[in-house]
Amino acid sequence: MAALWLVPLLVLPTFLLGVFVWVVFEHLRTAEIPSALKHPAKMRFLHCVFLYTITLGTIFEKLGICSMPKFVRFLHDRMGRKKDLTLVVTNLRFGTIPVRLFQPKAASSSPRRRGIIFYHGGGGVFGSLDCYHNVCSFLAQETDSVLLMVGYRKLPDHRSPAMSQDCLAASIHFLRRLETYGVDPCRVVVCGESVGGGLGAFVTQALVGRSDLPSIRAQVLIYPVVQFINLQLPSFQQNEHVPFLARTFVVTNICKYLSIDLSWQDAILDGTFIPPDVWRKYRKWLSSDNIPERFKGRGYQPRFPGPFNETAYLEAKCILDVENSPLLTDDATIAQLPQAFLVSCENDILRDDTLLYKKRLEDQGVRVTWYHVEDGFHASLILFGKKPFSFPCSQKIVDAVVSYIKGI
Repeated sequence: MAALWLVPLLVLPTFLLGVFVWVVFEHLRTAEIPSALKHPAKMRFLHCVFLYTITLGTIFEKLGICSMPKFVRFLHDRMGRKKDLTLVVTNLRFGTIPVRLFQPKAASSSPRRRGIIFYHGGGGVFGSLDCYHNVCSFLAQETDSVLLMVGYRKLPDHRSPAMSQDCLAASIHFLRRLETYGVDPCRVVVCGESVGGGLGAFVTQALVGRSDLPSIRAQVLIYPVVQFINLQLPSFQQNEHVPFLARTFVVTNICKYLSIDLSWQDAILDGTFIPPDVWRKYRKWLSSDNIPERFKGRGYQPRFPGPFNETAYLEAKCILDVENSPLLTDDATIAQLPQAFLVSCENDILRDDTLLYKKRLEDQGVRVTWYHVEDGFHASLILFGKKPFSFPCSQKIVDAVVSYIKGI
């Protein structure tokens, strides 16, 4: 009987090994590693680690130990962050919203520095101030800017509209106190990645016409999420199994964040929740007709939207709100937006969101600089500065963003 306490110690390693073997099998069965991606072996390894972490987190969640998102965030925050002696890094709270401020120590060549407001990615599930610390530290240092990173509320404890409300509130608070931080009110840039890019688009739109606040000089959106509606665009079909963002994972997160029952996932994927009159109104912005022909290869089949289901619409109509799909903002607002720097990755399920938003901005006369990364993939930015896990495309994206911001 005294040896019974040894049982968990013997069972746990076997259990963990069994989970890992299953994850590797699933990866080999479903994952697609495009030939354009550099370091395919590293990509396969990281994707297995990613799936393993999510699987363990899901098991722990079912056992009532810890939610999957919190487990994953705990682990990715342990990856370590670089300490840059050229910056003063301060953790603050704007009300209840945690933020991190990066300020260069050296004297500036101009009376006031450029300001950057950064919204991190992670789909409202992953990502944190620590996770994106290296990226923000590099941006602040290389562009000689004061950078504010916003730590908005996420799943599983918070749902819509927590993310957008936090980012807008923190941005307004910062804009009202630019003098305190030594920021030039004429050179404030909004920057975001993935869902953070969508939040950046929303915040920039929400601030249009605010005469009580400094105007945003530019928006830098890195493979942004700007719509949850047409999930049958070419990139969604072509890259649905490419690490690290599967289409099913996207739909699941949409449902959880917007409090839509998971039973409506297929209706969202097929677009059957969209009334015919709504599709007629928004087709000019959402249709794959807006995607250049060179992006429509690799087996793309037009099949959107499906037959209308009124019950699905009543359950999922919040997807059509501008707060959730900033691509749908009216032309008058779009026309007043500042210049934009848009980054897309060829091997990213969200590639076509960037292309749709690019066209919307250009159609209304907004100046757009577009940077497309042929060997890029979703979430590549999060790996920046995390050697040996970083990729060439991570450096390319950061260098391009730095170059653009320095030109403002």
